[in-house]
Amino acid sequence: MDRRTVLRLGAVTALGAFSIDIATPAFGQQKLVLKATDVHPLGYPTVEAVVRMGKKLEAATGGRLSIQMYPSMQLGGEKEMIEQAQVGALAIARISVGPMGPIVPEINVFNLPFMFRDNAHMEKVIDGPIGDELLKKLTEHPTAGLVGLCWMNAGTRNVYNGKKPVRSIDDLKGLKIRMMGNPVFVDTMNALGGNGVAMGFDQLVNAMQTGVVDGAENNYPSYATGQHYRYAKYYSLTGHLMIPEILVFSKKIWSTLSSDDRALIAKLGKEAQLDERKLWYAMEEKSIKQMQEAGAEIIKIDDKKPFQAAVQPVWEKYGKQHADLIKRIQDLK
Repeated sequence: MDRRTVLRLGAVTALGAFSIDIATPAFGQQKLVLKATDVHPLGYPTVEAVVRMGKKLEAATGGRLSIQMYPSMQLGGEKEMIEQAQVGALAIARISVGPMGPIVPEINVFNLPFMFRDNAHMEKVIDGPIGDELLKKLTEHPTAGLVGLCWMNAGTRNVYNGKKPVRSIDDLKGLKIRMMGNPVFVDTMNALGGNGVAMGFDQLVNAMQTGVVDGAENNYPSYATGQHYRYAKYYSLTGHLMIPEILVFSKKIWSTLSSDDRALIAKLGKEAQLDERKLWYAMEEKSIKQMQEAGAEIIKIDDKKPFQAAVQPVWEKYGKQHADLIKRIQDLK
């Protein structure tokens, strides 16, 4: 067991003990520090939005409620974050939609390749009735153990690797590309001709260093802040996925809060959704400059039609049972 694992287990044990304390009635009026976590570093849009949310919460409650952020995978990858939130070892986690798809099948629709036409289309979906309905489905799920607070922008995901520029779908053949742990994503990469490898974000750098994978796919900020250009300099604008992310709250801890506190946190969550969006677009511009300065080669792909045609079997496999929901999304203008 390495030092990082020991520290992580220690932190989780401590948080677990804390979560038991907050359930006792005597704790009701005392100060409560809500533990939050993210795989990304301080300053990253999703992290900063939650930090700002914490400051608003502290101000609104006179310091009775606050948020303590654990960024940079301090409490593990997203799988561990979800598990800890489910048992009440932490309160708030920013998670990708990918891991939620197998739990709430309707959410998997957001994971389908080329689902959204552009950022404006995606934002109209998550800001409106469809977004609210899917958060409610997550919250009301009998075994998920999570409350869906809000959505967050996560940009467009593109393929990058260290072997060769990907300029056409043929160039993907044979490349081992890390994908998030959801069969939809692995099947998407396989349909495109690559070799999709399911893997946690926290394992990726080591996997690229050792050649377990040739590269991955992600948005500009994740590629830049993770310094993935050191191992995979060819960043190709495939634009195959545009997946919003979710801010979730532990249902176990949620159940210990008063209705007023729940309403306040829900309200601040919606504000965090819009705060993160402004931060996101600023971060994208900054990340592109950082990538260029670091020597990454950003490759434009003029014809996306072969990519879109290749993933039709993925739509058939995962989208057929949600045809009505998909039509509602596609009909939004």
